[in-house]
Amino acid sequence: MRSRLLPLLLAVVALVGAGALPASAHRPPRTEPLRQAHAHNDYEHARPLHDALDHGFTSVEADIFLVDGKLLVAHEIGQVRPERTLESLYLEPLRRRVLANHGKVYRGRPVPFQLLIDIKNTGAATYEVLDRALRDRRYAFLFSRYRHGVVVPGAVTAVVSGDRPRAVMAGQRDRLAFYDGRIADPADLGPGADARLAALVSDNWTKLFTWTGSGEFPAAERARLRDLVLQCHRAGQRIRFWATPDEPGPARAALWRELYAAGVDHINTDDLAGLADFLRDAGRHAPG
Repeated sequence: MRSRLLPLLLAVVALVGAGALPASAHRPPRTEPLRQAHAHNDYEHARPLHDALDHGFTSVEADIFLVDGKLLVAHEIGQVRPERTLESLYLEPLRRRVLANHGKVYRGRPVPFQLLIDIKNTGAATYEVLDRALRDRRYAFLFSRYRHGVVVPGAVTAVVSGDRPRAVMAGQRDRLAFYDGRIADPADLGPGADARLAALVSDNWTKLFTWTGSGEFPAAERARLRDLVLQCHRAGQRIRFWATPDEPGPARAALWRELYAAGVDHINTDDLAGLADFLRDAGRHAPG
């Protein structure tokens, strides 16, 4: 028996070494993207961007500081390191991935992917440098684009949050980034809102709702949540909340269930595996 198996094993080893096996034999298992999964402060994970992608996340958040002309990624100015740039952690890895996946972040049918860039200092000056970085010939093809009143979707949609210069962005006739609006601002959510500028509307959960997952969700607050989601979606916008409970436990699970059921576009978390498991389970039990 051993004498008959040995030639077969040697042949398989030779095929692998020569690259003669189908490409699928060399690929890791395909990760199914999760449309509502947002990696808050993604850069704090061991492998920024890559850990989120491995879990199927379709939105990642990077905080940036402008330091000596470079866009450095960190949560606080005292934590910046010269090698941790927006380009090295996000733009270049996304470029390589989209090229490898024939124009998409995830293999298969196109799925919207958001790069949420939170400007931490010198808003207009930082945005000027960011705008140049996005327009760089190596990266410009990645991004959704607003040009002369029309939005052309790309593999990645860049959205600017934090110290964002609204007037500067609104005045651009050709733009590769969109604005993160606020629910309380009628210019961002309401009759005057324009999804071609404020593609995303975000706000602090605790400033809008008293419920944090414990006990019953007050009926009036549930109705308000669903009305906000409906307003955004009617305007062609997406909605996100930050400062939601993120410690594992019943309260977080209850709040995630309400956000999921209401159709909130981006559920905020630092716990990649926890949210991925929740969303996959919710998807399996969704009606229809």
